[in-house]
Amino acid sequence: MAITVVLLLLFVLNGADGSLIVGGQTAAPHSRPYMASLQVRGNHFCGGALVKEDFVLTAAHCQLSLPVTVVLGADSLTSDESTKQEFSVVRSIPHPNYDGHENDIMLLKLNGSAELTEAVQLITPKRGRLSQCDTAGWGDIGDNNTLANRLQEVNVTLLTLQKCRRRWGTVPIFRSMVCGIGSRVLQGFCSGDSGGPLVCDGDAAGVVSFSGRRCGDPATPDVYTRVSSFRAWIRTVLANN
Repeated sequence: MAITVVLLLLFVLNGADGSLIVGGQTAAPHSRPYMASLQVRGNHFCGGALVKEDFVLTAAHCQLSLPVTVVLGADSLTSDESTKQEFSVVRSIPHPNYDGHENDIMLLKLNGSAELTEAVQLITPKRGRLSQCDTAGWGDIGDNNTLANRLQEVNVTLLTLQKCRRRWGTVPIFRSMVCGIGSRVLQGFCSGDSGGPLVCDGDAAGVVSFSGRRCGDPATPDVYTRVSSFRAWIRTVLANN
């Protein structure tokens, strides 16, 4: 947990965009209106997804002690778009059983309700079988400090837990996780893309949690927190806050 926070702070304080999609493509403008950018001092460090007008779903390891701004309705984070809406985070609610590895999921309460527009929309937590999946984020498109000008997206091929556990070896992979790889080598997310959604069939099926040392390496598949495992917790938090 401490190491993760230090890395996130380095992304923020160095002015680096923490969201890294490698081997992907540029998303059509505002084609993912649920996407949220978590920022400190104007610098993106994590992604998220708008699940209620005043709540964003992200990863628990994205929690920082610094004031966080949530930007919605963005295509490019560097341009001044009229579609953008900005909010401050008034409460961070990580899963109570998050231990630095498992249960890596968090809800952020915003200081106001987003206006739903063509560029800002909610996404529904996924239930049932997963297919046709992808993920998206802003940042390095080659794992070499080549920052993207606009939101990037990449298709995700899901792996069984058995295959994922075999590839990760001693790293525990739980049933509350989803594993995925790109269709080719060096295609996927990096650790700085944390909190962004795995989208399957148009719904939020996962939250970007962790990957290996090398971005998009199928030897250490990308790992997401499985949203369906936390539907009851999400419903409770949304209803009581």
